[in-house]
Formats: sequence, C-alpha cells, structure tokens
Amino acid sequence: MDQLLKKILTSRVYEAAIETSLDEAVELSSRLQNRILLKREDQQPVFSFKIRGAYNRIAHLSETERKCGVITASAGNHAQGVANASQRLDIQALIVMPETTPQIKIDAVKRFGGEVVLHGNSYSEAAEHAYGIQEKTGMVFVHPFDDELVIAGQGTVADEILRQNPGQLDVVFVPVGGGGLIAGIAAYIKALRPEIQVIGVEPADSDAMAQSLEAGRRVTLDAPGIFADGVAVKKVGSITFDLCRKFVDGIIRVNTDELCGGIKGIYQATRSIVEPAGGLGMAGLLKYIRTSECSGKTLVAVNSGANMNFERLRYVAERTLVGEKLEALFAVTIPERPGSLKAFFSDIVGDRNITEFNYRLSSRKDAKIFVGISIRNSSERQSFSKRLLDAGFDNIDLTDNDLAKTHIRYMVGGRSTEVKNERLFRFWFPETPGALVRFLDTTKGNRNISLFHYRMQGGDYGRVLVGLESPDRDDPHLEERLAQLGYRYREETENPAYSLFL
Repeated sequence: MDQLLKKILTSRVYEAAIETSLDEAVELSSRLQNRILLKREDQQPVFSFKIRGAYNRIAHLSETERKCGVITASAGNHAQGVANASQRLDIQALIVMPETTPQIKIDAVKRFGGEVVLHGNSYSEAAEHAYGIQEKTGMVFVHPFDDELVIAGQGTVADEILRQNPGQLDVVFVPVGGGGLIAGIAAYIKALRPEIQVIGVEPADSDAMAQSLEAGRRVTLDAPGIFADGVAVKKVGSITFDLCRKFVDGIIRVNTDELCGGIKGIYQATRSIVEPAGGLGMAGLLKYIRTSECSGKTLVAVNSGANMNFERLRYVAERTLVGEKLEALFAVTIPERPGSLKAFFSDIVGDRNITEFNYRLSSRKDAKIFVGISIRNSSERQSFSKRLLDAGFDNIDLTDNDLAKTHIRYMVGGRSTEVKNERLFRFWFPETPGALVRFLDTTKGNRNISLFHYRMQGGDYGRVLVGLESPDRDDPHLEERLAQLGYRYREETENPAYSLFL
C-alpha cells in the first residue's frame, strides 16, 4: 500500500496530462437536492484519463526498454494514450486494434504517431495477437490496466479530487472496465479519507468486476456487452481485483437506458458529450440518488472519456427518456372498430404526451398498437398499465424489452401470413466489410431469411434482427452453424413483442 501511494505521489503524469477541473452541476444539484460534482477527464489531450497511466508507465522505462519500443492492444482510449505518450518520449509504438474499431479512433492513434495493426473482432483477439508480436520482437507490452505504474497514474485523479474539494465529500462514482482507474482512486482515497465511499459503476451486461467481487475470484464473461466499448472486458486484472476487494465499497450496475440518461445529464451540466463509458459515473450517481433517496450529500462522478462517435448520438437520444424514467413503452390491444382509437386517446391517454405511436391493420377483430407515453416516475408507468386493463385494453409493458426498443419500434408493417416455422434471432455483427456475407455463407442451405432489420448506431458492432424460416422448426444443426459463425447472438422467438407485432 505504501509503495502504491508513493508511486501515485511521484507519478510523472503531468509531463503529458493536465489537472482537470472538478465542476459543479448547478442545476442538477438544485433539482436533486445533493451537491453533484463532475471530474472532467474528458478535458485531457486525448479526451480520456488513459493518458495518465500510459504515460506514467512508459516514462519509467529503462533506456534499454525504450530502444525496444512499446506495444499494446486497445480499441480506443488506451491506444491513444500509449501513442501520445510514445510520441512525446520519442519511442516507437505499435498498437494492435480490433478490425471493428471505428475509423475515428484509428485515425487518432495514427495522428499521435502510433503504428496500427488491425486484427480480430474483439479486444481479446487483438491482445492475443499483440502478445505474439511482443514475443517475436522483444517490445515492451503496456497493459491497459493490470500494471502498478498504470494504476498509479490513474490514482492521480483521486489526488486532484481531494485537493480540489477538501471539505465534505461523501461518495465518488467511478467507471469500471478492467479496474485500473477505480483501483488507483480507491487505494488513494481510503488511505487519506477512509470515510469517503468509492463506488464503481458497470454496464449490467459487462459487469466483470461486480461478478468477480461477488464470487471472491476473477470471473470471465462469455460475451460482454459492447455499447460501452471502453469498459467491455471479459476479465478484470489480477492486481486491480485485489485492490478493489480491499478498498471499493460497492458496484452499481446500470442498463443501457440509464447509461444514456447519464450521458444526457453530463451534457446538460457541461454542454460536453461523453462516450458511453465516460457516462457511467453519472449514470451510477443518478441511480444511487434515485434508489437511496439521499439528500444533502456531496457526490462526485468521474467523466472518464469523450471519444464519442457522432453517429452514436442518435441511439443515445432515443434511449435517454426511458433511462431517465420519463418514458414508458406499451403494446396495447384495442378493438378493430370505428371510434376505438379515439377512445384510447381521449379516455386513457388524456393529457399525457405521446412520444411514439405505431399501428398497422393486422386483423378485423383486434388491433395491436405500439405506443410510447411521457411519465413522471416509475409508479406512473404501473398505474397507466392498470388504467388500460381497467378500461378493457390488454397490454404488455415493453419499457424494459430490448428487442422492442432496438428493432420492433422501427418495423411498422405487421405480421406475415406467409411465413412458416420461423425462428427469430438478434445478432451483434462486427461493423466490417464482409460480415453479412459471412453470415449468409454460414446459414445457407434450406433456411430462408424471412425477416431482416439493421440500423446503423455508430458503434463497433451493428445490431441485426433476423428471421430464419426452415422446413423443420427444431433444426438440430442451426445452433452448431451459429456457433461456428462466432457472432454474439440471442434467440428471441419467445419474446412477446415478436408475437404481437411481427
């Protein structure tokens, strides 16, 4: 512990990084009755805290190691940190990035003088390739999180927070991927101000640290969610896990909608747009206030990065209202007769705002409508559903149904009377040329594609909905072929939103 503190206090990060500001979100603080502060790591030269750990690690290389050059694997922010640090220190840097990496991040690494090698469809595949190159070349591998000098560099964030806010400070919320940032922050804060809570925030579908702490050992995820790509790791570090087990007070999991709400909260406070991983701290802070109903506390959210693809903003905006608990989505069955739609609006919806409405004639008996309404809180969502039932309108709450929010709301058109023995699958396709052709080659045979929906959302992966029709509904070889494909997927044949609308 003493050695780590010494490394934090003697870190060389300020040869490359800046001391970022700790800004109060004034309007949000007033509205939520807590003092909310934002640690602005999006202000760094590479728009992310990663420059701290990367530079500190590389600056401590011996002259012999510097001559060998450095190598790392990363899909974005760490890559930029290593490239920037190496350029400043005149050291050769080779960065292995997944083939799915957006061009904006590849260009940024090249702009900082890094040599880029594209390999694989994930960080794990890129890292394996990088280790192979390291063994052949003798280059020094700069780990993105599981290295004491990297952790010490990230720990300087905590030093700044305590100096910038020496008074009351109750909880610090930190994004968690491999654990380097929260390990450094938690170790430093607990050494100096043990009364301050340090809480990590992870996506619910990429919660390697939360699962590891609960299990008491490092857990490997099969397929971490990729919306917050900056924290999408299968396994946390060994050093970071030990430090988190000792010093972290807890982990909050947030879903995609809550994460989008966190991004919006930061924008409203600072007029800056952070990437999904950068919005985790705020998303966790907002959920903490909502669930604990606390007031009068001083809370800090670490904005860890702002390398956001512009195209992704559309997706974020669409999911924000649900994340803030201000929108609810329903599938409602109404009689297919004149006047029923008017009655639905006038008698049930009343003065509520309609955020979305989808309908297409499917039968002469009943109509299935997809409707979004504005709400003030979660209890109003439940009361609206009860009001529908009391009026004789069967309904299903789709607010938490990811299939409905990602695909079905855009697929107005109704059911097909022609399709037979259809199975529905959601896929996460890598955004690379040839991904669709590879899918078609793998599934070819006596299976017919009966449904296909894709919408660009600006991420490393495309979300694709596919219906496969075959003579035998229980196709024993389909799962084998999909496993060979290697794409993340989930079957949705039993999803109620599918049966109602498609």
